[in-house]
Amino acid sequence: MAQTGSRYSRTSIETVTKLAIGAYYYPGWHPCPVRDSAFPKGWSEWDLLKNCTPRFAGHNQPKLPLWGYENEADPKVFDKKLQAAEAYGIDFFVFASYWSRGKRLLEGALDQGFMQAKSRGKVRFALMWANRMPRKVMPVKDAAARLIDPSRLVYTDPADFLEYVRHIAARYFVQSDYYRVNDACYLSIFDTAFFIRQLGPEGAAQAINDARAHLAGQSLKLHLVAIDPIPEHRPLLKQIGFDSVTHYVFLPDWSGPYHQDFSECAREKAAIWQEYQPETGLPYVPSVTPGWDASPRAADYGKEKPGRYPWSPVLTGCSPEKFAEFLRLAKTFAIEHSQFFEPTVMISSWNEWTEGHYLEPDKKHGYAWLEAVRSVHG
Repeated sequence: MAQTGSRYSRTSIETVTKLAIGAYYYPGWHPCPVRDSAFPKGWSEWDLLKNCTPRFAGHNQPKLPLWGYENEADPKVFDKKLQAAEAYGIDFFVFASYWSRGKRLLEGALDQGFMQAKSRGKVRFALMWANRMPRKVMPVKDAAARLIDPSRLVYTDPADFLEYVRHIAARYFVQSDYYRVNDACYLSIFDTAFFIRQLGPEGAAQAINDARAHLAGQSLKLHLVAIDPIPEHRPLLKQIGFDSVTHYVFLPDWSGPYHQDFSECAREKAAIWQEYQPETGLPYVPSVTPGWDASPRAADYGKEKPGRYPWSPVLTGCSPEKFAEFLRLAKTFAIEHSQFFEPTVMISSWNEWTEGHYLEPDKKHGYAWLEAVRSVHG
């Protein structure tokens, strides 16, 4: 890779042939004991998807999975996912990892499904600390309730963060197929803003330094990724100890109208990718999504459309072809801004059906979402 006197170099698209594509994996598709206490026994988010009804003319609900309503904690089910991911150009999954002071949730997809699958090996895996607990009531019925219930917030401190890193290092970082960036184990934090607000910049830096020191004793390194950092934190990220920046779902405009056009939102977001490296001093990895529609997680209010998540907004005009265009923009950006690691693009997500962003085949488009990935991956 050609380099200049600057730490970061711009690389010609023609000189780079390898692109790494990662997909976030949402583990909400298997029963778990914690959710059995709040929902009917055996409940999973497939129940939300099945029961969703169209909210307006032309509304593509309910989404219908081509593979059916499968239990992701079954290794045979995960074999199929891994085989499809490999065939269509997904290089690694980033699993949402729910941890709250030693309590883990929704771990069946990773521990029982992925880890036990016979097809493990070529599609690597990594973790995103989902430092926000899953909702206890869905579909959401109270439009006046707080967007994030206090019971969902995950409070931490340096000792707790160190314990989390110890746990995932011993169980996952040591795996040969764990995704690494320059030999450093990849870990992202979903709500980076809450993490920094809660600990403060100095406390967050201490937590990260302690984790790195522990890993060094295990001959391991850490590549820590900040997700969706707020403007006031961006200049501090490098000093705190983060290594790169990305997003989860970067579409749509959360304060915008109920209906938003996919292509228009994609162009607007792609135009500001370039702002993150100068603001943070860190590499930025673009994140793209095939759509957004969280209607299955919201009670049907008829003509009333509460102007907030999960009712609003809804992206319209989504298609595999438009998704491929968005992905091409991300590929071009990633290659032109390659910084100390291979050009990388994140996709949100492999399977968050109840928010309307997924690559798994559905009955309307078949494998077209995955075919879009393969057409761009090269």
